[in-house]
Amino acid sequence: MEVKDIKANQGNIDLVLEVVEKEEPREFEKFGKKGKVCNAQVKDGSGIIKLTLWNDDVGKIRVGDKIHLHNGWCSAYKDEKQLSTGKFGTIEVLESASPEVFSNDPGVFRQNEAEEGSVKEDSDAAAMDDIEEEFVG
Repeated sequence: MEVKDIKANQGNIDLVLEVVEKEEPREFEKFGKKGKVCNAQVKDGSGIIKLTLWNDDVGKIRVGDKIHLHNGWCSAYKDEKQLSTGKFGTIEVLESASPEVFSNDPGVFRQNEAEEGSVKEDSDAAAMDDIEEEFVG
């Protein structure tokens, strides 16, 4: 199935999608229970569609992730089709866009800088050798 084939009020939707945009989550209260909701734009090779994320799914995906919507549901609001997991569907993250890194070591975040600056480091090392020769020699 592809995005272009989805119809409003259709269930059992199974798609692999890329997350291209994600709005800020909103909190709500219904029947005395608190929850979160968030809209995202997702796409495949045939088109783009809105995906509504509820509660735990809000924090599960990020922009750039490749996801698999299992047994999803499509509704329509103001003539716009909107996907969701519905009552029985699930979202699986197939490929994460960028892994989250939790660390109190600031050097972790400099890893890419070190890789990009390896040429600079080599020239800095050569300059240090020249300085040492001046003082030692």
